[in-house]
Amino acid sequence: MMKFVVTIIFVGLLGSIHFISAQEAEKSDAAELAKKLSNPIASLISVPFQNNMDVGIGELNGSRNTLNIQPVLPIRLSEKLNLIARWVQPVISQYNITGNGNHESGLGDAVVSAFFSPANSKGGLTWGAGPVFLLPDGTNDYLTTKKFGIGPTAVALYQSKGITVGALINQIWSVAGDENRSDINQMFFQPFFAFNWKTGAGIGANFEITQNWEASTTNVWLNPTLSAVTSLGKQKTQFVVGPRLNLSAPDGSKADFGVRAVIVFLFPK
Repeated sequence: MMKFVVTIIFVGLLGSIHFISAQEAEKSDAAELAKKLSNPIASLISVPFQNNMDVGIGELNGSRNTLNIQPVLPIRLSEKLNLIARWVQPVISQYNITGNGNHESGLGDAVVSAFFSPANSKGGLTWGAGPVFLLPDGTNDYLTTKKFGIGPTAVALYQSKGITVGALINQIWSVAGDENRSDINQMFFQPFFAFNWKTGAGIGANFEITQNWEASTTNVWLNPTLSAVTSLGKQKTQFVVGPRLNLSAPDGSKADFGVRAVIVFLFPK
């Protein structure tokens, strides 16, 4: 009887150790994934679906829902160099923006970036640079520029003890397209901050600043967020949510308030 009890206790202890180890391993995986997700050029295949709902836009109190589909594909070019390809494809539905009672929906123009980045960061510092392209694949006249654009893009960030601080920038000029449409000369600047706990939960914020040099207008959004990494079955996933604050906008296009919700499907190697 004593041997049986000892055996049961021993098996229980082994099970408990295995359970605790599995929990710690899961936390470790979540923390590592959260760290990589705070890095726009991490070597991690991911497919984010970022939904932005903005209301109270302009004098007509319009609304706009923009779903950004943003797959990220890292390609290892050599032992020292990676290529990180990012595609941002907006799907837009808007009301009372172009006129009272008007509704437009469809694809917006895509922004495609290619960052050449060192395979290994040094001292927590990571950077990448390359070309960015504006593809006029919008399906509605009000949602597309009908211009093909190109320019440079770069990102730099520092990570240490769960903290990520950095910024992304690009500049696009139109080089072809509909001659009846305005030329594009536009800069996008995105400073960002994040802090992630070992559980994979995190807080963060970014500014999204768009400067239209052609029209001399500036659009500024502040996006504070809460995030968490978890598993849906075997699928590693991140959830992000937070308000959107339109701090500055061209005349007649400022939003009263917005909400951002993101789901990111992760495919770690």
